[in-house]
Amino acid sequence: MAKKQDGTEGKIIAVEEALGRTEQFIEKNQKIIIIVFVTLMALVLGYFGVKQFYIKPQETKAHAEMFYAEKYFELDSLDLALNGDGEHIGFLDVIDNYGITKASNLAKYYTGIIYLKKGKFDEAISYLKDFKGDDEIVGSIATAAIGDAYMEMNNLDKALENYLKAADQNINNFSSPQCLMKAGFVYEEKGDWGNALKTYERIKKEFFKSQESREIDKYIAKAKGMLNQ
Repeated sequence: MAKKQDGTEGKIIAVEEALGRTEQFIEKNQKIIIIVFVTLMALVLGYFGVKQFYIKPQETKAHAEMFYAEKYFELDSLDLALNGDGEHIGFLDVIDNYGITKASNLAKYYTGIIYLKKGKFDEAISYLKDFKGDDEIVGSIATAAIGDAYMEMNNLDKALENYLKAADQNINNFSSPQCLMKAGFVYEEKGDWGNALKTYERIKKEFFKSQESREIDKYIAKAKGMLNQ
């Protein structure tokens, strides 16, 4: 019994000593602890303050400013969409003026697509790579568009890389088989009929509900025929 009490008393003394050391540490470093705490609180409050009173209003304003650029894009008035009409700004000004907003990020996507349509492929790739596709569908379309730009520049390897990436970026029955078809065509262009066949067979197996699957058998037959020559 005495030994048990001695053990318990020893634990109590150890706890008291630990608490004592903690109190001493706090007393010794009280100023530093207060400074660190106040700094952290200031950072947290500052973050929420900036988000609420600066970023949020900027976001609202940026989307409002971009409205006409999007309308011009829909009408295929690419220069007006890109540069504005003198009264309303275009995508390039949205990017420059509202860089921290989601609207600015989306404007990079539109700008990349416009440059792709205008045949300015280096610029298209630059803006599309800068675009951060939080939405997986738009993200995969942007990646495929990068592939299109490389294809136009006859960089088959880079085109193929981006088509395959886009196909798996957001797997669905719409964009995935489209990107795989483009990848298959690149394989054909490279004379790689084995991988072309595998790509077409993947479309038939995994995306049998897609539009592309309706005519995929003829591409499979073509690839098999080339392999058997």
